[in-house]
Amino acid sequence: MGDTFPAPGSVLLIRDEEWLVTRAERANDGNWFVTVQGVSELVRDTSATFSTALDPEIQLLQPEEAKVVADDSPGHRRSRLWLEAMARKTAVPITDPTLTVATQALADTLPYQLAAVRKALSPENLRPRILLADAVGLGKTLEIGMILSELVRRGRGERILVVTPRHVLEQMQFELWTRFALPFVRLDSLGIQRIRQKLPGNRNPFAYFKRVIVSIDTLKSDRYISHLRKQHWDAVVIDESHNVTGASQNNRLARLLSSRTDALVLASATPHNGRKESFAELIRMLEPSAVTPDGDLVEDEVKRLVIRRHRHSEEVASYVGGDWAERLPPDNKIVKASAIENEIARELDEVWLHPAGGRSPYSGPNSSLFPWTLVKASLSSPAALLASASERRKRLGSDLSEAARAEEMALKRLENLAQRGLHEPTAKYDAIRAHLVEIGVGKGKATRVVIFAERVPTLYFLRDRLCEDFGFTRAAVEILHGGLTDTDQQAVVESFKQESSPIRVLVTGDVASEGVNLHLQCHHLVHYDIPWSLIRIQQRNGRIDRYGQKHPPRITTLLLDPDVKSSIGDLRVLTRLMEREHEAHKVLGDSASLMGKHDVKTEEEEIRKILAGQQSFEDTIKEVDQVGAGDSFDDLFARLIADTDHTNTRPDGDGPTTVYDADLDFLRDTLDEVLETPGRAWPDGVSWKEQAAHQIADLTPSPDLRKRLEVLPQSYIKDRQVIERLRLATTSHRGKAALEAARGAGQHTLWPEAHYLSPLHPVLEWAADRALAQLGRNQVFAVHGPVAEVSVLLHGTLSNRRGQIVASSFMLTKFVGGAPDRLALSEPHSSLRSALESLGIAQAHVNSGAPSDLEALTRYVGPAVRQARETLSAVVDAAEQQTRARVEAWADRVNRWDDEADALVQRSEIRERRSLVAGEKEIAESLLPDQRLVRPLLVVVPEEGAQ
Repeated sequence: MGDTFPAPGSVLLIRDEEWLVTRAERANDGNWFVTVQGVSELVRDTSATFSTALDPEIQLLQPEEAKVVADDSPGHRRSRLWLEAMARKTAVPITDPTLTVATQALADTLPYQLAAVRKALSPENLRPRILLADAVGLGKTLEIGMILSELVRRGRGERILVVTPRHVLEQMQFELWTRFALPFVRLDSLGIQRIRQKLPGNRNPFAYFKRVIVSIDTLKSDRYISHLRKQHWDAVVIDESHNVTGASQNNRLARLLSSRTDALVLASATPHNGRKESFAELIRMLEPSAVTPDGDLVEDEVKRLVIRRHRHSEEVASYVGGDWAERLPPDNKIVKASAIENEIARELDEVWLHPAGGRSPYSGPNSSLFPWTLVKASLSSPAALLASASERRKRLGSDLSEAARAEEMALKRLENLAQRGLHEPTAKYDAIRAHLVEIGVGKGKATRVVIFAERVPTLYFLRDRLCEDFGFTRAAVEILHGGLTDTDQQAVVESFKQESSPIRVLVTGDVASEGVNLHLQCHHLVHYDIPWSLIRIQQRNGRIDRYGQKHPPRITTLLLDPDVKSSIGDLRVLTRLMEREHEAHKVLGDSASLMGKHDVKTEEEEIRKILAGQQSFEDTIKEVDQVGAGDSFDDLFARLIADTDHTNTRPDGDGPTTVYDADLDFLRDTLDEVLETPGRAWPDGVSWKEQAAHQIADLTPSPDLRKRLEVLPQSYIKDRQVIERLRLATTSHRGKAALEAARGAGQHTLWPEAHYLSPLHPVLEWAADRALAQLGRNQVFAVHGPVAEVSVLLHGTLSNRRGQIVASSFMLTKFVGGAPDRLALSEPHSSLRSALESLGIAQAHVNSGAPSDLEALTRYVGPAVRQARETLSAVVDAAEQQTRARVEAWADRVNRWDDEADALVQRSEIRERRSLVAGEKEIAESLLPDQRLVRPLLVVVPEEGAQ
């Protein structure tokens, strides 16, 4: 091909087969890598990438030389199908502000979520890279799904990698498939086992699977890092991205992925740890030049790259309404300690916290901290205290010093007290039992509750006691903690979401405090013990206080009040901690900025100091209205986000833009055409049956479709047997009902029985590939229509050097002079539907007969293409200029960064960042518009007698 650029939409002849170009990039050695979809019969279900270095005989079929063939099908069905398939296979321009598929997913498309999608796709960004920093519960997963959907439709989402914490792997996979029809191969422990059975040990799994979801713990290992270095992704998502800053394996992974992808979505409700440096690191992953060489944030660039809202933001509160019930005021229950709880408190106070001799029995280092470990354990449960004391005594060993023997004796006393606490009445346990009765939890009752506790022994203590006292089976009181396998964790979480689940009490550690949705069947949450961290409190509360919660969340905290007049019983501090988190939730949407530590461990240490009387509550924890008024990074961040413009209200599509009014109509016509065309009968057993009244359709897949469905979530395939029979919900209303029904009583799985037929569904992609085969090599259909002269419908595109479509236009060339060599006028149209309406053939109509003299009609194609090229130039010139201006502005910013770095080049981190910025220069160059393509789509001939 030499220097000729194979623009998307071109048709290539490779190895004597026809291929439609979907993407093309030029390698450093001058050769092309061309991603294509098979068009001719032998390869129609095949996607491939060819290199001109290996296939030098790749031939570009010239659109001027297309031959005209007649469409004799009923209602011009064959040409309509072909036009629809071509439109679906042609990417939406990357500069198009219209949301094309995000609004058609199985989700409530709330304006504030759509604003996040528009911001990510804004032409000003050139590359879709954004930090979704919305507060807990606003639906960042849905925003991620919408962004990915739009990227796929724009030809920028063929290869996608999603990285999440392991306990939300299945949840993320579930949401992306059920709501957006985006299937991802899940690489949890079971998924990796399946891959090892399919692939040789030395095979790169990321080269085999195009869309993968994997946990960050799995992916950061050296084995996968080496695989990742060899891959480039269209899009990467890193969920809970606050975990990837600092010197760590997580950070190494994130930096690698950020350099190996075009689009990057970082998501975190807590996007910084109070240090400008860590936040700058996230921004640098998105765009290296948005942080100066000295490490300062370029404020205007940060505003472009970050979006942040919370539950009570004006643009959010006005829309969530009844779909997010307002949280009730904090329910802080003061629990007067029982006799044994008071004995334990006195022992801890007199022996460990405030001993008469001034020194606790602890014989190890950091003697001021371990007593507080015991205090926290005691405030959790006697079981937790027993475990902490016993574990410490084991570590002392057998060869004891005098100090260690004294500690051993003190620990034994605590163990004895804790053992008594397991058998004597304790007020705190009595309080949780009474609270559960009050809210309606019981055998045979529907009410559910989530109980949070920090210590694993407490979880088992509560499970055993509650099962005994309420007559629950083990299945009714489930435990969740980090010691469980990822698959066991996922199974518990998914079960709790179902109405049919036997779980009534979920007793969980803080493994469930991040990212897990527990609100679908539950609105009661209890802090059995209080984490000494505002961050952790906020994270816990967000499990049931989030969008989709129909009932006012009730957050209850048990506050043990022993008789000991010491810091153990300082209820004032812990009560104010809960109240301050509630205030921050309503005003800021983020409680971490009140302390400015942004780290659970550090916050716990600060609270310990308050309890120990070493510092005051007021000096440690800000009032809500103080945030934003100072000069710390928290204050800067609060001002920065408050000033960010989230009012992007660009238009969305207001109706069909292609041939068919609905996806179902296109699928139905494709199936009818394949079934009715001689020589293309399906194998026995393949069927299609609609239940229009129920908005359901059943499809028994053909062998080629079954193969495509193998990448669907494995548990979905197993639970719903979709390889044998695929049930489709044909309306969004029915799709939502199916999702809701799967959570209902009597269901064994959360996967819906009927999957919503959304625009990106693999079945529709399969149908488009089938429809493309309606034409032979370099052919174009001709039909009769209500036109006065021969008219040719064409499509023109402007592409950049990466093969991405920058601008697109449909054109009609009308031969008003009556002959191919006479006067021809060309007019542009914004959509295929608009052009078809202008021709009078937007709707299916009776085929009055196939046009004759096809050789004569073929002579119109070449002049139409040449005329359309002139029209295309005028249409896309403005888009080309705008794109060049944006690329040049980006390049100018990179050059300014480079100039500022000159004085700092001796610093190693500057040298590393400089290489990243240099990469931006190459990226900017590749985004410049480079190639125009015009291709004929349809010849429309006046009906017999019309001339």
